[in-house]
Amino acid sequence: MKLLLIHSDYIEYEVKDKAIKNPEETEIKHDKFEEALTCFTAVEKIDEKAPQQAVKDAVKEIEKTAEQLNVKNIMIYPYAHLSSNLANPRSAQEILVEIEYELRNKNFNVKRSPFGWYKAFKISCKGHPLSELSREIIPIGEETESLKKERKLSSDWYILTLDGELHNINDFNFEGYENLRKFSFYEKEKSREVKQEPPHVKLMQKLELADYEPASDGGNMRFYPKGRFIKKMIEEYVTQRVIEYGGLEVETPVMYDMDHPTLSKYLQRFPARQYQIESDKRRFFLRFAACFGQFLIAHDATISYKDLPLKIYELTRYSFRREQSGELTGLRRLRAFTMPDVHAFTADMKMAMDEFKIRYDLCLDVLEKIGISKDDFEMALRTTRSFYEENKGFILDLVKKLGKPVLLEMWDERIFYFVLKYEFNFVDMSDKASALSTDQIDIENGERYDIRFTDRDGKQKHPLILHCSPSGAIERVIYALLEKEAMKIKKGEKPMFPLWLSPTQIRFIPVSSDFVKTCEEFIEEFNKKSPCICIRVDVDDREESVSRKIRDAEKEWVPIVIVVGEKESKNKVFSPRFRDKTIGDESKVYTIDEIYDLINRVTSGYPQHPIPLAVHLSKRPKFK
Repeated sequence: MKLLLIHSDYIEYEVKDKAIKNPEETEIKHDKFEEALTCFTAVEKIDEKAPQQAVKDAVKEIEKTAEQLNVKNIMIYPYAHLSSNLANPRSAQEILVEIEYELRNKNFNVKRSPFGWYKAFKISCKGHPLSELSREIIPIGEETESLKKERKLSSDWYILTLDGELHNINDFNFEGYENLRKFSFYEKEKSREVKQEPPHVKLMQKLELADYEPASDGGNMRFYPKGRFIKKMIEEYVTQRVIEYGGLEVETPVMYDMDHPTLSKYLQRFPARQYQIESDKRRFFLRFAACFGQFLIAHDATISYKDLPLKIYELTRYSFRREQSGELTGLRRLRAFTMPDVHAFTADMKMAMDEFKIRYDLCLDVLEKIGISKDDFEMALRTTRSFYEENKGFILDLVKKLGKPVLLEMWDERIFYFVLKYEFNFVDMSDKASALSTDQIDIENGERYDIRFTDRDGKQKHPLILHCSPSGAIERVIYALLEKEAMKIKKGEKPMFPLWLSPTQIRFIPVSSDFVKTCEEFIEEFNKKSPCICIRVDVDDREESVSRKIRDAEKEWVPIVIVVGEKESKNKVFSPRFRDKTIGDESKVYTIDEIYDLINRVTSGYPQHPIPLAVHLSKRPKFK
């Protein structure tokens, strides 16, 4: 069920024409309700499977919102446009009637506009921070018993320190670990809704990297040339590292049959995540992870113990998750995202744990090389009490390698498919946490998907599976880099992308139009150095003052700025401005060869691509 809750000065409607063959009979053709919480409501197919639970959950959500707003008047307004997966009209009407009845029993003044009619309406929204809220209700019926169990089962939260001590989260002294404190209580309270725009949104727009796409579903972004370039560079770097690790790259479909015997059981655990579509009278869902395709490939493969650990990799462009609309903001949480996903199929728990350690090191190094260090994130470990007790040493080694305390969530009973999972979580300026790298030891899906390998004894066995994303979603990596730079701005420091990621690495600024051709010749010299190394250089040939051009380069976070005049043209030596003083020494002069060697040294081992825009700034469009 989808709810759009509007705190309104008034809601007024007039019944027009039939929207369905047999609409609800009504004598009320026009009505108005003042000072009301207007609940635009779309009842969905999933609500038909557990209608009483749907009613109960919807009433609870509406009641909670009404109490927050101190409202007693409630208008239930059927609004099919909130969903493309509607329940049949009869079931939908029955559920709405039940919601009305239950709210009346809670002493609210309730009106319900008639079901099955086209209606003209006017509404006046009050416009305060809580006046527009959207909610999604996923009822849990008998068919999703595992989900019901997950909601009931509580977990214990601890801080695990480097000495191996477990501290209750409420008793731990977080002095010196402020980010861990923010992250820990964010996780425990499970509050994902965004109440203010995070700083990276303004930065991604200002730098012309990405923006919202108003013509698409919420949580789908448009990327401009510089943003697409940065995204491509990170995608290629992560893929390069996974292939070096031994990943076998595959490509799998984005859509799967909802009635597939194996997939349907898995989907029951995650009903809220699915985008559903119909084709040729069959129902499909858009994947929310690469697991499905990779597991089905492994199911059909002939695998020997000699092939293990077998590492299958895909960079999904895209994965789709129907995240709550109140949680969607910028690049932090999306409904369509790019996820590097590498699964390792292992023979037993010993091999799984050995491989887990290798991949843990890979994740740490990948993030570090991208520009996100251990100081920038906090780790969460999730496991069962029995697995923790049996593998304390193994778990503590992970914590020691990180070098700081971690959040540990522990269950008395395993209800997920994994026995151990970690996540590296970036904590932003809004005190929200977002998972980047992650890995899991999965003990169920080898059997669930009937994946088999032939062991040394000639017998067929099911592997254990590790699920790893070495970086997390690529869009979220960009979010973390931008939020990190926003923190530097707040401290009065200069923000900058890592040199290997910067769309422009060097900008030549001619002191007059007479030196534009000289700058072009310098750029040509860079381009001739090596066909394998791309030094990304542009020239600001606009009719602007030198000081304006320098300011604009600063606004674009250009790492190296070189002003070219008579002396530079004649001697071919430069006094660069380095945005990050660790790149070079501003007290020195540099030749083109020396600048080339400097950039080559810093960017060695990273993907190499030419500048993503016109070399001349005068020929660049504005995307914002």
